Amino acid sequence: MTLAIFDLDNTLLADDSDYLWGLFLADQGIVDRDYYLRENERFFQEYKEGRLDIYEFLRFSLKPLSEHPLDYLYALRERFLLERIEPLLLPASSALLQKHREVGDILIIITATNSFVTAPIAERLRVDYLIATEPEMSDGRYTGKVAGEPAYREGKVKRLNAWLGAHHQDLKGSSFYTDSHNDIPLLELVDNPVAVDPDRLLAEYAGSRNWPLISLRG
Repeated sequence: MTLAIFDLDNTLLADDSDYLWGLFLADQGIVDRDYYLRENERFFQEYKEGRLDIYEFLRFSLKPLSEHPLDYLYALRERFLLERIEPLLLPASSALLQKHREVGDILIIITATNSFVTAPIAERLRVDYLIATEPEMSDGRYTGKVAGEPAYREGKVKRLNAWLGAHHQDLKGSSFYTDSHNDIPLLELVDNPVAVDPDRLLAEYAGSRNWPLISLRG
């Protein structure tokens, strides 16, 4: 079976779920608003510029998970999904996923955003497989640390290769859809790379290689 692989933020979604989760926490008074908004914006800009220190960012973004019990976090996440994520679901994304579903492709979302935020989004999109950055847990609570390799840049390639080995799959005929130049290492590996509403650097890179450019924003 052929793999259809999708980035999530600013690809299948019309915004960045990781960034929006930070704004949501600030709006709820769960984190220091001024500090968190300033740092959240700094990390987001560094990501867009391709110079993000993923481990520094994860120490920042996963810390709030370590400060609350799971029941509270899950209730908070339900509100976040309803208020901030549901309006970002794109009809064209659903149609693209369905197109691959109908021809029997295996659908995978691969994202640097942590699985606490993204697992229910993947479920909402009816995508069975999610490769995401994994927050560490101990004794039923998040520790604020990352477990294993973050699914970011070359880490996406490593995580996908591990998934391929575990599921006895390969990349023959595979497609990968993303908006970000940070995903060029993975785009180079698949048979059908597609730039989706790409950032400037990816648009230039894709154009130089005659990769398809599409929009899911309508």
